[in-house]
Amino acid sequence: MAAKELSRETVLKALGKVNDPEIGKDLVSLGMIEDVKVEGDKVSFTINLTTPACPLKDEIKGSALAAVEAIDGVKDVEINMSAKVPVGQKKSAPSNIKNVIAVASGKGGVGKSTVAVNLAVILAQKGAKVGLLDADIYGPNIPTMMGVERLGGATEKKILPGVGHGVKVISIGFMVKPEQALIWRGPMLHSAIKQFINDVDWGELDYLVVDLPPGTGDVQLSLSQTLELQGGVIVTMPQQVSLDDALRGINMFQELGIPIFGVVENMSYLETPDGERMDIFGEGGGEKLAQLTDVPFIGSIPIDPQVRVGGDKGMPVSISHPESPVSKTLVEIAEKIAAQVSIQAVKGK
Repeated sequence: MAAKELSRETVLKALGKVNDPEIGKDLVSLGMIEDVKVEGDKVSFTINLTTPACPLKDEIKGSALAAVEAIDGVKDVEINMSAKVPVGQKKSAPSNIKNVIAVASGKGGVGKSTVAVNLAVILAQKGAKVGLLDADIYGPNIPTMMGVERLGGATEKKILPGVGHGVKVISIGFMVKPEQALIWRGPMLHSAIKQFINDVDWGELDYLVVDLPPGTGDVQLSLSQTLELQGGVIVTMPQQVSLDDALRGINMFQELGIPIFGVVENMSYLETPDGERMDIFGEGGGEKLAQLTDVPFIGSIPIDPQVRVGGDKGMPVSISHPESPVSKTLVEIAEKIAAQVSIQAVKGK
C-alpha cells in the first residue's frame, strides 16, 4: 500500500487486532484508541489505558506500535499513553465515584490498614484520583497513618475531606478526640457510613479505597447496602488463626455478592541482614487460603520495620522507601488490584 493510501480507518483496522492482555478484547472495541492522525507517512494516536496503574503498559504500547509499523507506507509512529478509568458503579453510589475497593480482614492486627493506605497512595502516585474512607469507626487509624490532622473544611452542604499524599481522606478520627471511645450501635454506624459517602465533597474519584474494620459486622453490611463495591481484598497473615478469620471475611464478601480481587498475605517473612529468610508467622498460608476459596493470590508482603515507622509518622512506606522490597511488592499488588477493577468494570458493561 502506498503512503498516500494511508487512512485513519487503516490504522484502526490494524489496532483492532491488538488485545488488552488482561481484559481479552481489542483496543478499538474497548474505546482505548483516540486522536488517530495520519500525516503523510506519519501516524499518531493515543492509547487510553483502563488504569494509570496498568502493569502491562509497555506490552500494550509495544504491540500497538508493531501493529501500526507493519502497515505498508508507515515510517513514523507516535503513541501518547494516557488513562481513563472505566466506571464500575451502576446504582446507589454517587456518580462522581467510579469504583469502590474494600480492604478487609477477619481479625485485627494483620496490617489491613497498611495495605489500604499504601494501595490508595500508590494509585494516586500513578496518576489516579483517589479517596480513602476510614470505615473502622471504633479504631480510626487512617489519619495518623496518612499524616492528615484535620478535615479540609466545609461548604454549605458538604464536608471537605482532608488530603494527604495526593489522596482525599475521611475518618471519624477527624471528628472525635483521640482518646474518645465510641460506643455506638448499628443504626449510628450505618448513619456515619452514609454521611461519609453522601455528605463529603469527594470530587471526581477513579477509586474510593475503603478500610473496613476487622470482622463481619454492621459496618460491612451498611457499606454494601450504601455502595456497590467493585470488589474486595482480603488481608491475612500466614498463621492458621489469621487464616481461619480471613476465611470468614471471604465468606462475607461471597454472601453479599461482592467479587473478591484476591488474598494478600502480610508479614510473610523477615529477611535478615545476612540474607536468611525467617518465616516468623508460618509459611504459605495465604496461598493455601486462596486455593481453598478459589480466589487469586496477589502478593506476599515481607516484614520491614520501615512499615511501622512510616505508619507512625504518617509517611507510608511506598513513599518513604519506594525502592524497598516491601514497597515494590505493594506496587505490584496495587497494579493487580487496579487491573481487576478494570476487568470487572468492563464486564459490567
